[in-house]
Amino acid sequence: MSARKIKSKHYKKLIKKFPEVLKAVENLGATVRDAGPIDKKTSELIQLAVAAAAQSTGSVHSHTRRALEAGATEEEVYHTLLLLVSTIGFPKVAAALSWIDDIEGLK
Repeated sequence: MSARKIKSKHYKKLIKKFPEVLKAVENLGATVRDAGPIDKKTSELIQLAVAAAAQSTGSVHSHTRRALEAGATEEEVYHTLLLLVSTIGFPKVAAALSWIDDIEGLK
């Protein structure tokens, strides 16, 4: 994870407590992203969708930020979540939409 990324208080605690594990997790993520033809923006939007389906607030925050940094527009971020309505249901999508509204710079 680069120095530019915003790490949550909990993530920082995990890094301090389990540095080797977190380094391995970060390396695995980079390796998997680099293993195929999917561009970074699309990769982050896919991971955002999975985070929403898993109802992981922190991951929704993280992948929203990363998608925006990779060039996704607000409309693409919102559309990524709206596409899930018929798969995971409106209540879960509505929750994820409220979490992305926590991100600075989004409406």
